Amino acid sequence: MVSLNMFFHLTCQSWQFEIVNEMIELIDVHKAFAGKAVLRGVNLKVEKGESVVVIGGSGSGKSVLLKHIIGLLKPDQGTVMVSSIDLSEVDEDGLNEIRKKFGMLFQSAALFDSMTVWENVGFGLKRHTLLTEEEIKDTAIQKLRLVGLVNVADLMPSELSGGMRKRVGLARAIAMEPEILLYDEPTTGLDPIMADAINELIIKMRETLNVTSVAITHDMKSAYKIADTIAMLYNGEIVAKGTPEEIRNTSDPVVRQFIEGRAEGPIVLEGVER
Repeated sequence: MVSLNMFFHLTCQSWQFEIVNEMIELIDVHKAFAGKAVLRGVNLKVEKGESVVVIGGSGSGKSVLLKHIIGLLKPDQGTVMVSSIDLSEVDEDGLNEIRKKFGMLFQSAALFDSMTVWENVGFGLKRHTLLTEEEIKDTAIQKLRLVGLVNVADLMPSELSGGMRKRVGLARAIAMEPEILLYDEPTTGLDPIMADAINELIIKMRETLNVTSVAITHDMKSAYKIADTIAMLYNGEIVAKGTPEEIRNTSDPVVRQFIEGRAEGPIVLEGVER
């Protein structure tokens, strides 16, 4: 469950701070928690307008990588650049301003159960703009329509299916018209048909809004469909990167084991004896 504090950061809109070129670059990023290394020198570059999908097993550090991109975590070593700006050299006001360029779809959608659907979608607009309540609701309804939802604005999240909640989460992510969209396991918990509908929406968001996208997932069907580039995170490093076709046809034994979903191979399952 996302905290209100984190959500405020992700939707913050304050003073003007011009970002000249949407691009993300991680250079030799290391991160450890309680002495356990999670990222061990990650190098990853995302060009403007590109859709990059990071694959990897559970606990491989994919979510930690996303949190570095948006500045919620700082690397122990290395550099995170957003639009040629080194996040380590920006103060908190600057970070908040950079974060307003991001929209994020959380794995669980992370809707506020006490708010209606339109209030969830318009949360950032209400907190960080001078729009009236009527204008915010109109904007929320427009964004809901963009993700294929109509006549749901006044419902509560508890009245929605899992797929509808994901769509509402996506509508909220695009409400402030971000230039970068982050997706945290966007198809997790959905049936195959609804998962494919979410994949189609991700493609539509990119084409309609011309955004740069980074998604993390272990769903290879989703990865192949939405990515321009797929990068695999393993043992704290990006061990392979290529087009969906290149990844599909790779001879790398680690990548092959993962994409084929085989227990046998060089990837050792934690806690499982061989």
